[in-house]
Amino acid sequence: MQGTVFNIQRFSVDDGPGIRTTVFFKGCPLSCLWCHNPESAEARTEYFYHPEKCILCGGCMAVCQKGCHSFREDEKGAHHIFDRSSCVRCGACAGACPTKAIASVGKMMEAKDVIKEVLSDKIFYESSGGGMTISGGEPLAQPLFAFEVLRLAKAEGLHTAIETSGYASRETLDKILPYTDLFLFDYKARPEDYPRLTGVSADRILENLHYLSERGAHIVLRCPIIPDCNDTAEHYDGIASLGAKIAGIEEITLEPYHPLGISKSEQLGKTPRYDNRKFLEGKTLTETAA
Repeated sequence: MQGTVFNIQRFSVDDGPGIRTTVFFKGCPLSCLWCHNPESAEARTEYFYHPEKCILCGGCMAVCQKGCHSFREDEKGAHHIFDRSSCVRCGACAGACPTKAIASVGKMMEAKDVIKEVLSDKIFYESSGGGMTISGGEPLAQPLFAFEVLRLAKAEGLHTAIETSGYASRETLDKILPYTDLFLFDYKARPEDYPRLTGVSADRILENLHYLSERGAHIVLRCPIIPDCNDTAEHYDGIASLGAKIAGIEEITLEPYHPLGISKSEQLGKTPRYDNRKFLEGKTLTETAA
C-alpha cells in the first residue's frame, strides 16, 4: 500500500499527547484562504525553489528537457529563472541541484516504510505517552493509505491520532475508527463562512463531527483563528456551543494564525491569497476570545 507523504516530523509535541511522530500526507480537498501548509494542497509532487541557496551552477538547466531553467544578468547581478509553466515534475532538476535550492515536496512511500521510520522513536512514545499522528493536507483524502498506516501503527501498540478537517466519507470514518485513538478535528469558521474561507460546505464536516461523537470517539477541537477572517465573537460563541453540546470533545484548542505559509507559497511559485505577514499573538487571542 502506497501513498504520498511530504514530511515525517519527529519529536512533535503539538499534535497529540506526549512525544510523537507526525506523518504529513499530501493532498487536500479544502482550499483554505490562509493555508499554513500550501505544499500539502496538491496530491502530486511539487518543487520548492530557495533562491538564497542557488549558486548559479547551471546543473538544473543542463538536465531539464523542457527548458524550465534559465539564467540572466541585470544591474543587480545574475539570476536563476524557474519557469514552471512547462514543468512535467520529473524531478531531474532537484536531483541535480547540489545545494538543494530546488527541493522536491512529496514522495511515494509504502505504509510499512512509514511505520518503520515512526518506530525508530518508540522508546520516546513509551516514556511520554506519545505515539503517531497522521496529518496533512487532509490524510483522509488518501483513505486506503491512511487506514493501512493507522492499522500497522496499532499493530505495533502505538497510540494513534489523526488531524483532519472532517471532510471525508462516512465509509472512510467507519474504516479508520477502530485504529484511531484521538481525532484532532479542525473547526475553521462559522458554517455560513466555510464556502468562502475553505472552498467547501460545512455540512459534511459537522455531520461527521456529530457521527464521531455518537461512535464514542475522543475528540480535540482545533480552531485556527485568522485575523479578518474568523476572529469574531460569533465564531467564538459557535466554538463554545459545539464544545458544550457534543459529547466526546475533551479539549478545545485555539490556534493563532502564523504567516509561515506565505513564504512556502512563494517558494512553490504561487501567489498567496491571504497576505497577512504578522503573527497573531497568543495573548491577543486570549483577550479577544474572553
